[in-house]
Amino acid sequence: MCHPSWGRALAAAQTLSDLARLRRVRDRIDREYAQPLNVEALARGAHMSAGHLSRQFRLAYGESPYAYLMTRRIERATALLRRGDLSVTEVCFAVGCSSLGTFSTRFTELVGMPPSAYRRRATGAAAGMPPCVAKQVTRPVRNREAPVAEPQLA
Repeated sequence: MCHPSWGRALAAAQTLSDLARLRRVRDRIDREYAQPLNVEALARGAHMSAGHLSRQFRLAYGESPYAYLMTRRIERATALLRRGDLSVTEVCFAVGCSSLGTFSTRFTELVGMPPSAYRRRATGAAAGMPPCVAKQVTRPVRNREAPVAEPQLA
């Protein structure tokens, strides 16, 4: 019969192993956000099932791997839209999205306005602003926390 502390030690070791694999998945998303990634491929690379990866990733980082990937893509998209030399469609495909509708919906959820409106506003608002400041000021908000615009009384 096993000693009870061995079970706890084994569980702790498994938790550390899972956290290391989750960190590698997050790092891969950060590096390869523009590549065609999906939860199944990420899970295979981490030697986990897709369901286990999704549950553990959400516990560790507060959002699903897909939501994290889309946040990375939208962050990059805001930088490309601020530059102003690419269309919204070109930006969508440049950051790895294959659906303009999904891209626009997620962009609006995170940033609080559609990508076309963001591009119009950002190219003027960020003019003359150092890129490192513009990036911080225009960083998307995670987990659907974009501020709701107050109704304008006219």
